[in-house]
Amino acid sequence: MAQQLMVAVVVVLLLHLLHLPTSITSSTSTSTSTSTSTSNAASSANHANAIPHHPDFQHFNVKEIIAETKNKPAEVSPKGEVLGTHESSEGKWKLRLLHRDKITAASHSVKFEDRFHELVKRDVRRVGTLIRRLRVNSTSTGPYEVEEDFGSDVVSGMEQGSGEYFVRIGVGSPPTSQYMVIDSGSDIVWVQCQPCNQCYRQSDPVFDPADSASFTGVSCSSSVCDRLENAGCHAGRCRYEVSYGDGSYTKGTLALETLTFGRAVIRNVAIGCGHTNRGMFIGAAGLLGLGGGSMSFVDQLGGQAGGAFSYCLVSRGTGTSGSLEFGRGAMPMGAAWVPLLRNPRAPSFYYVGLSGLGVGGTQIPISEDVFRLTELGYGGVVMDTGTAVTRLPTSAYEVFRDAYITQTGNLPRAPGVSIFDTCYDLSGFVSVRVPTVSFYFSSGPILTLPGRNFLIPVDEGGTFCFAFSPTPSGLTIIGNIQQEGIQITFDGANGFVGFGPNVC
Repeated sequence: MAQQLMVAVVVVLLLHLLHLPTSITSSTSTSTSTSTSTSNAASSANHANAIPHHPDFQHFNVKEIIAETKNKPAEVSPKGEVLGTHESSEGKWKLRLLHRDKITAASHSVKFEDRFHELVKRDVRRVGTLIRRLRVNSTSTGPYEVEEDFGSDVVSGMEQGSGEYFVRIGVGSPPTSQYMVIDSGSDIVWVQCQPCNQCYRQSDPVFDPADSASFTGVSCSSSVCDRLENAGCHAGRCRYEVSYGDGSYTKGTLALETLTFGRAVIRNVAIGCGHTNRGMFIGAAGLLGLGGGSMSFVDQLGGQAGGAFSYCLVSRGTGTSGSLEFGRGAMPMGAAWVPLLRNPRAPSFYYVGLSGLGVGGTQIPISEDVFRLTELGYGGVVMDTGTAVTRLPTSAYEVFRDAYITQTGNLPRAPGVSIFDTCYDLSGFVSVRVPTVSFYFSSGPILTLPGRNFLIPVDEGGTFCFAFSPTPSGLTIIGNIQQEGIQITFDGANGFVGFGPNVC
């Protein structure tokens, strides 16, 4: 009897493991030489791969997610938000990360369906701009020119705001609280500044350098000005200008300023002080560039953060907040680490090696060459916080989609919606059993996503779509919907990105 009881307990535990929502494991197909070199590099930075079991199928709670679509996003008033919501400790600084729907100035559309279509329009513009940037720079014979794109640009009008994820920081001395969009595909840190020759509407009063004791202009002869692409000079002051894909732009002077994150005070950060700013950034005061270039906030922190930062993007509709942390103290133990790849023609972007995709625990037949970053800077796989929906080259997407359709033949289909061609009518279900979706990284780890990261609602009536989209370009972009709820850490100093082990 005792032996039978023990067997029953083991079976229950195995069934529980099969329902883990997100997991990372290691592929056994990696070559010995690659495994050895990656292991040696990783061990020097305490980078060990976590190897929990991952399920082939999972239960998807339809009723719960439909209920979330009917809830109006809880808005956050800037007046009620203080710097005390941040945490800081030795070796790291932690910020509260908010989805754009929580920002008062960006929460105009109440209906979920309207917010969804707005997101898709911004996303299409964002992806188009990224692809144009790479196309221009891949054919250029000169140095890389930064044409920074703004996180999730608004397509038309100035009423809906822009940027998907916001943090709140202090600018100047004494610190003035400002909402900033985070963008892993951009470098420059900038805020709107008084006097405003032309400014868009933002949630907080526009920052006034005259009220800050720490604001210092940068001269044209400064080495900081030399690091700025497309720098100009006026009256001895270094000027910057950043143009975005939809015709928006920010222009102004470069300065050194103090930024505050809770109890952490970071001095002499090079920021753009925008006096002429047009169009699609409503809500945020500016942008916190987290890219891989020399002008990004992460690079400017240098030894203070050790080239490392970590984020957890809050899942849509959950009513919770995510987090953004800087510093090596934020690096988790037990994460699965993947080498970062560098593209000299696009130093702002974080590239990873991807060997394939999986559905239902099985890798599908897609050539690894489809995802390869070439020596000329074409193709490759970019991780981007500003893009919402993951884009795949058309040939890879079609095989991937067809494999998913094959394994969901028992679910009722619905017509395609917007950029999605694979949708389901789940209005009559409480929960459904769906195959898992996985990213197979070239270095070995396999990232298996929770259902809400690949099957998303597009209305309040129970229509869900497979949240991937094809692109005729060779560029693969892993978007923020697929990153949500997963702890992601960039260790730029050692050239790795980590996944997990925690969820959020």
